[in-house]
Amino acid sequence: MLKENLKANTKINPKRMQKEINKQLKSKGIGTKFQQALKLQQEQNKLERKSLSKRRKEEEKKIQFQLRQQKKRAKHRGK
Repeated sequence: MLKENLKANTKINPKRMQKEINKQLKSKGIGTKFQQALKLQQEQNKLERKSLSKRRKEEEKKIQFQLRQQKKRAKHRGK
């Protein structure tokens, strides 16, 4: 991949440019359909785990917040 941070008016070495073009043409990803399906399934499982863990963390935060609020109220009641 050519670097985007290079200015448009700067010259790129032609050998380097050809090397980058060949690199992009050769990189097609994973070969067989089964491997692609497996990779897709892994990505979906990863997203599910991520969303599940995010929900768990949010619930844990809510519980901790409620406990802190209860402790504050208990202190003000003189118990």
